[in-house]
Amino acid sequence: MSGANGAPVERGAGDVRPLPPGPPTTRVDRWLWAVRLTKTRADAAQACRGGHVRVNDRPAKPATPVGVGDVVKAHLNGTTRIVDVGHVIEKRVGAQVAVRCYVDRTPAPPPEAAIPVARRERGAGRPTKRDRRQLDRFREL
Repeated sequence: MSGANGAPVERGAGDVRPLPPGPPTTRVDRWLWAVRLTKTRADAAQACRGGHVRVNDRPAKPATPVGVGDVVKAHLNGTTRIVDVGHVIEKRVGAQVAVRCYVDRTPAPPPEAAIPVARRERGAGRPTKRDRRQLDRFREL
């Protein structure tokens, strides 16, 4: 980047511009796409039509309006995201700006139980047919 006189201007992580005022409300499918919770607007609309998006605990259609303070709950890609709308935008923005437009209230996922893995002695080579069958029986438990 360069300044008014052509000299380069350094921008650090602390340089945060305030977001310009947006519209009072926008469509939920457009907002989900703009804040990068979905890859495409069509994906956002499909999630709404499929019943995977709720606004303030009500099922949302793609044209459901969202405004500042609304709670959007979306089941996307196998995970449920719960976000509070902090800023209404209609155009897709960069990831650093997008995260400033909502407050993520998604609970942390539960820790996965450690699954014991069968270990073989290093250098023991390929398992024999008998060893493989024992391993298969062990893994089925």
